[in-house]
Amino acid sequence: MAVSTGQVKAAGGAARGRRRDSPGRLRRSIATHWYAWAMIAPVLIVMAVLIGWPLVRGLYLSLTDATEANIGRTIGVNVIPATYEFVGLDNYLQILTSSVFWDKLLWTVLWTAACVVLHYGIGLGLAVMLNRKLRFRSLYRVLLILPWAVPAFVAAFIWRYLYNSDYGVINGFLKMAGLTGVGWLDDPTTAKIAVIAVNVWIGVPFMMVALLGGLQSIPAELYEAAEVDGAGPWQRFRAITLPGLRQVSTTVVLLGTIWTFNMFPIIFLVTRGGPGSETEILVTYAFREAFTGIRNYSGSAAWGVIILAMLVVMAVGYRRTLRSQGDPW
Repeated sequence: MAVSTGQVKAAGGAARGRRRDSPGRLRRSIATHWYAWAMIAPVLIVMAVLIGWPLVRGLYLSLTDATEANIGRTIGVNVIPATYEFVGLDNYLQILTSSVFWDKLLWTVLWTAACVVLHYGIGLGLAVMLNRKLRFRSLYRVLLILPWAVPAFVAAFIWRYLYNSDYGVINGFLKMAGLTGVGWLDDPTTAKIAVIAVNVWIGVPFMMVALLGGLQSIPAELYEAAEVDGAGPWQRFRAITLPGLRQVSTTVVLLGTIWTFNMFPIIFLVTRGGPGSETEILVTYAFREAFTGIRNYSGSAAWGVIILAMLVVMAVGYRRTLRSQGDPW
């Protein structure tokens, strides 16, 4: 019995020695797929420089009291050293306990939900229409995708002109119809409706194209079999189209939510956050903290970290929910 125990111990020691001598998982991956690692290395370096370093720097600044008055700068030949200090989580506590943050968060959530629902609903309707055999279908596709091709800042300036109270085209049509012009950007309610309309106009083409691709990947035999079985259009849509679009839908809804949550140019260029600050969302308010008045770099960085944390939590929770429902995404 003692001999067998010794043999077992010796074998176990040899196995542990082999495990210590064998390369790790990362080293095996690099040795096996070295060409792939070499191809993506430039991208990783660029991302580390353009995204990683600013993120780390912003996280550090959010833990300080850095402002325009105490940050280091160079004026001519004079070098003024930084005098800001480490304050820990004070910036985060100040933001999370302020009513401004919760007001902006509520409007940001409403803005995101309204835009994404309209993006998906209108995009799905247009995709279903363009998936059928229509005359001039190619022309319709080009016309409907044009808003997506227009740069966001150009679209924002165009819509700002359309909403102009005195010279805007929209009010011009209303006056031609005998109606009174509306101060679209002067009232909080109409200003919020206005920015939602602009963002929907810009975002629907992406949803339409993505969902149209998903529709074209659904086998036509499924619709033919369902029609033979007596299923009506709504039944076919509910039993075939929606399940067939599930993976595409989950991806575009997540992307649309992230993009809309951070849609800075539409809010800033159309309404400037006004009237007052009624249409400010979280990202535009963070921008104002850093670049208007006495520039509060630490506070703006803290706002940015909070926004990033909320989006990460939302994305992770969304993914786990889908996986619990059996979605492989």
